[in-house]
Amino acid sequence: MTVIATSGHVDHGKSTLVRALTGTDPDRLAEEKARGLTIDLGFAGMTLPDGTKLSFIDVPGHIKFLRNMLAGVGGVEATLFVVSAVEGWKPQSEEHLRILNLLGIERGVVALTMADLVDDELLELAELDVAEHVEGTFLADAPIIGVSSITKLGLDDLTKALSDLVSEMGPPTDNNKPRLWVDRAFSAAGSGTVVTGTLVGGSLSAGSEVNVGARSQTVRIRALQNHNQEIPKVGPGNRVAVNLTGISHSEIGRGDVLVNASSWHYTSIIDAELEVLASLDHDVTRRGAYAAYIGSAEFNIRLRVLGDGRLGPGETGAVRMYLERPLPASVGDRFVLREHGRDETVGGGRFLDIDPTVTASKAMPDSDPLRMVAERGWITVDHLEKISGQRLEPTVGNWVVDPEALALTTAEVTAALDAAGALGLDVAGLDNKQRAVLESFEGINIVNGLATMGEVVDPFADHQYIAELNASPFRPPNADNHNRAEIRELVRRKLIVESEGLFFSAKAIEDAAQDIATLLRQQPEGFTVSDARDIFDTSRKFVLPLLNYMDRNGITRRRDDLRIAGPRLPQP
Repeated sequence: MTVIATSGHVDHGKSTLVRALTGTDPDRLAEEKARGLTIDLGFAGMTLPDGTKLSFIDVPGHIKFLRNMLAGVGGVEATLFVVSAVEGWKPQSEEHLRILNLLGIERGVVALTMADLVDDELLELAELDVAEHVEGTFLADAPIIGVSSITKLGLDDLTKALSDLVSEMGPPTDNNKPRLWVDRAFSAAGSGTVVTGTLVGGSLSAGSEVNVGARSQTVRIRALQNHNQEIPKVGPGNRVAVNLTGISHSEIGRGDVLVNASSWHYTSIIDAELEVLASLDHDVTRRGAYAAYIGSAEFNIRLRVLGDGRLGPGETGAVRMYLERPLPASVGDRFVLREHGRDETVGGGRFLDIDPTVTASKAMPDSDPLRMVAERGWITVDHLEKISGQRLEPTVGNWVVDPEALALTTAEVTAALDAAGALGLDVAGLDNKQRAVLESFEGINIVNGLATMGEVVDPFADHQYIAELNASPFRPPNADNHNRAEIRELVRRKLIVESEGLFFSAKAIEDAAQDIATLLRQQPEGFTVSDARDIFDTSRKFVLPLLNYMDRNGITRRRDDLRIAGPRLPQP
C-alpha cells in the first residue's frame, strides 16, 4: 500500500476530491462539516484498477492549521497537489509546496479542481500558471489534470495518473526498523487505547512489544487494523491503527512515536543541514523562537547556526538543534523549521549527526559514518548503524575504530603485556576496548584469565624456586630473591604451599605424607613433633608449620601431644 498526502490552498477542494475518489468523507469532525473547512487530518482509502491499495491523508489548507498539515505530511513520499482552476495559485499553495520540497517529497500529481466551472481557454491558462509555479521543483514533470469532483470530469485520468505514480515509487523501504509517528490517539470501546499513523521502515505484528513516547515506555500490540480490517501483521508504507495495552490514551498523543527501541537511538541534540528559503527577508541566527516539525511532532528547539553563526536567504548550512524532549532519530530524517515570532516557515533539511560528541564551536557535521567514527574514536557496529543508518565492518571485535584511537589503545595493551612478563597480563584489569585489542593480537594466549604471547608454555612448571624447594624440602629457603607476584601464582596453582610464612614444594608435601603414613603404620597410637623432626631431619622451625599444614588439610589429626592418621592420609 502507498500513502499520499493532499496539499494545497484552503477551499480548493482537497477533501471533496478525496471523497469523490474514495467514497469516504475525510472531514470527520462536526466543526469541519459545519464550516466546510478541513481543520485536522482526515483519512481515506481506495483500490486502484490494478488492485493496489492507496491511502490518502487529507491535510488542512488554512494557514491557521499549518501545524496539522505538517503533522500529516511527515511520513509520506508523494502528494496529490490541489489547485483550483477558478482561483489559481494562492499563498498557501506556495507555502505547501515549499514544505513538501523541504521534506524531500519527490513525486506527485497535480489536480486542477473545479474544471467544470471554467472554459477550455481558462483551464489551459490555469495549467500554464501551475506549471510556471512548480518549475524547478519536484512537481516540474508531474501531470496536471483538470478534474471536477461534482461532474466526475477527469477522475478516470487522475486515477490513471495515481496508478502510474504508485508504480514509479516501487515498494517502500524495509530496513527492519519500524517507526510509526502517531497522528491520532483515542480510546475505543471494548479495545482500549488506539493510535493511528503511517508506518515506515519495517513491520509490526500483533502480540509484539514496542516502545512509545519520550520515556520509551514498553507497551504491547493487542491488534492491528488497516482501513478497518484487522490483520496480524502490517508492513511499511501503510496507514495503521494500533490497539495498545499497557498505556492509557491520555498518556499518548500526536507527535509520539512507536518504535522497537533496540533498533533506535533516542537523542535531544541533533546536527542537521538547514536549507533556508530564498523568499525569506532576513538571516537565520540563534535568535528566535523556533519549532522543528519532525514526523507528526512539533518540537520547540534552541537553534545554533554552526560556523559563522548565520545563514542568509537561499543558503544551506549546518545547525545544531536542542530539542525539548528526546526522540528516536536517524541520519537522513527530514524536518521543517518555523519561527513562531514571525509565524513563518524558515526552511528545512535533514539530520546529519545524531547525538553529536563534538562541541558546537568545532562541529563540522556531514552524513559520512567514517566522520562519526573519527569523532567518537570507538563505536560499536550496532550503535553506529542506529545513528547513521549504515552498517560497517568491525575493525576490532564488535567495534568500528578510528585508526588513531586504535593505535593508542594498541600501544597501551602492548606496554601492559611487556610489563606483565612471564606471569601474564590479568585480562580482568582491562576495559572492553583494551580486551578487544588484546584478543586481536596474533599469537595471544589467554589461560586462567592471564594473557601471554607466543607458544603456550607454562612459565611456572620449571620455576627456579620450585627447584630450590625440592633441593631442600624440609629446610625450605625463603622466597626473598623471587618476584612476589610469581610466588603468589605458584601458590594459586598449588605448585607450592604456604604455611605460617614458609613455603614447601608440592613434592615435599607428598613425600612427607608418605613418610608419616609409614611411621603411623609402625606407631598407630600416634607420633610426636620430635618423631617427625627426626624423620625429616629438620628443626622445630620447619617441622611445626609443615605438621600444622598437614593437620589443616586432613592428612593428620592432632590429639593432645600426638598426631594420628587423618582422612586424607595416603596408604604407605
